[in-house]
Amino acid sequence: MSADTTEDRILSVLEEDAQASYAEIADRAGVSKPTVRKYINKLETEGVIVGYSADIDPKKLASKTIAMVGIDVASESYVEATRKLKDLDEVESLYTSSGDHMLMAEVRGTDGNAVGEVISERILTIEGVTAAHPSFLQERLK
Repeated sequence: MSADTTEDRILSVLEEDAQASYAEIADRAGVSKPTVRKYINKLETEGVIVGYSADIDPKKLASKTIAMVGIDVASESYVEATRKLKDLDEVESLYTSSGDHMLMAEVRGTDGNAVGEVISERILTIEGVTAAHPSFLQERLK
């Protein structure tokens, strides 16, 4: 058995396959189904597990374009601008960042023009947003 904790093994399985059944997780983590249920309930309650998602290959999406957009925000407007960005339907995910930009947003649209319109007409018009730099996703490699 691995030196990882039970919690680590369960999370590792979920990170590999968010759709794994309790039975699959139990088998792969070397624990019982009730143990899996107990740990998952605990991790959800504590906010460690905040949701489950599907990994998507952007190339295989019919009529969908995805861009990761680096967003810069004036510090005095950060809280309000972040709230407004989270409310945009086209923003699939929003992350704080320690890189070149304060925030990184996953933006989806029907095509590159639609994503461009979201950036120019929705994101850049939010008070405090000073810049938005898109990188369009091409091919999922892993």
